[in-house]
Amino acid sequence: MPRFIAFLVAGAIAALPAPALAQNDDGFEFWLNPSVSVDLDDNTGLEIETAQRLRDAGDGRVDTYFGRLWLNQKVAGNVTLSAAFERRINDGGRDETRLIQQLSTSHGILRTRLRVEQRFVDNADRMGLRLRPRLGVSVPLDDAAKWALKSDAELFVTLRSTSIDGDDGVTGLRSQLGVAYRISDRLSVSAAYLRQQDFEKGGTDTVGHAPLIGLEFSF
Repeated sequence: MPRFIAFLVAGAIAALPAPALAQNDDGFEFWLNPSVSVDLDDNTGLEIETAQRLRDAGDGRVDTYFGRLWLNQKVAGNVTLSAAFERRINDGGRDETRLIQQLSTSHGILRTRLRVEQRFVDNADRMGLRLRPRLGVSVPLDDAAKWALKSDAELFVTLRSTSIDGDDGVTGLRSQLGVAYRISDRLSVSAAYLRQQDFEKGGTDTVGHAPLIGLEFSF
């Protein structure tokens, strides 16, 4: 596929339309996403993923920190099954534990990911269940494939909210557009613009805009 066509695809994915209301409640955030992984064999790996999401508590968005332990199993050349345990800390309370199952695939420049989450929020009414399908592209920018343009869009589909009177259905859309650089076989960095829109039924949507810095190291 010609590279300029791939750029158009990346832009289209990042700009997938979201339901529009009269106005949105916009806020600025800053996200960091360092991770470390190690291969157990040719098809199996462990990963420790962390995130630091720094927000403005004054507009109702508190800082969030989490750690995930992933077990990744490649079942085919382009298919990976994963499972993770996550503990998430939110400033001001309502900390959360998540169990995650994930299926990832690649098809040329296209990337797909389907994630299922079981959510256990401290002092919540019940366990929550959420589905997160994601579609993206990864486009090499140079012949050595060290640089890549990346873009994706991900829906948040709440099958069972953590509160009895909570919202179900499509509750959010996250889109990203950025670049990644492979420094070596073991180290890569990335920078992206991320937009997170939370849909509020009958109210004003909450939208977060964040630069996202990623750092991946593998043993």
